[in-house]
Amino acid sequence: MRDATTTRPLGSDAARDGAEYRRGALLVAGAAIAWSSAGLLVRMTATDNWTTLFWRSCFAALFLAGYIALREGRGAVRSFAGLGLPGLGIAVAFATSMTCFIIGLRETAVANVLIFQAAAPFVAAILGWFWLGERISWRGVAAILAALLGIVVMVSDSVAAGRVLGDLVSAVMGISFAIVIVESRRHRDVAMTAAMCLGLVLAGLVALPFADFAPTPGDLGLLALFGIGQMGVALTLFTAGVPLIPAADAGLITMVEVVLAPLWVWLAFSEDPGLRALLGGAVVLIAVIGHTLLEKRTQ
Repeated sequence: MRDATTTRPLGSDAARDGAEYRRGALLVAGAAIAWSSAGLLVRMTATDNWTTLFWRSCFAALFLAGYIALREGRGAVRSFAGLGLPGLGIAVAFATSMTCFIIGLRETAVANVLIFQAAAPFVAAILGWFWLGERISWRGVAAILAALLGIVVMVSDSVAAGRVLGDLVSAVMGISFAIVIVESRRHRDVAMTAAMCLGLVLAGLVALPFADFAPTPGDLGLLALFGIGQMGVALTLFTAGVPLIPAADAGLITMVEVVLAPLWVWLAFSEDPGLRALLGGAVVLIAVIGHTLLEKRTQ
């Protein structure tokens, strides 16, 4: 008679791992789809940059604060109190990134903003080399050079179309988000959700003096969806799903956002980013996806 104790755990473990992977992949994909609505929501609202930033930050911060309170109970206060200077630095960088994200979406094509965002991990690799002494593989160097080439091609199209300011702001967004990535690796004890919530509060405070406190009900509803759905819900889905799958797989799945975000705006508003912007963006995407696949294969 076969000993069931020696066979069942193997099958059950494999089934459990497969179920966890599927759940993690679906959660991360859901987050990427929610994130991809940013450009569409910005195009649909009639509010200015500061009003959009203020209300989006308020709704998102309230949602995240509630999520932290439900998840951690009495420990929620400790999450914020224990941020310290490293957590404050991450919050400031995140606030900068979010502010530039909103401005960039208004001032240039959605595709351009998302490509700068997709290139942020390469900027993080360079910063990690400077700050943390992390070695960059030859594959990483090749991917960084390819992404840089793609960005140059993309920006050349913006020069011709008069969208240079939007691209510059988007570049600051990518750099500040790269700082968030590096600092989160450097200070692994920082409660990242609390730091991001604080960053949203800071972004809201920056926009406060310039914001309109009486947007139309329609715009306010869209801004609530922007803050709660596109930011808050997406972040909770991502943080729940990413521990269940390899980091490389999570990175690949989030590329869905880069593909879908310009597509929604093109379908709804016929926004054409331009041929060179599309070619440059394709080069960056190929660099990101190719580098991720090669790193995954190596690991």
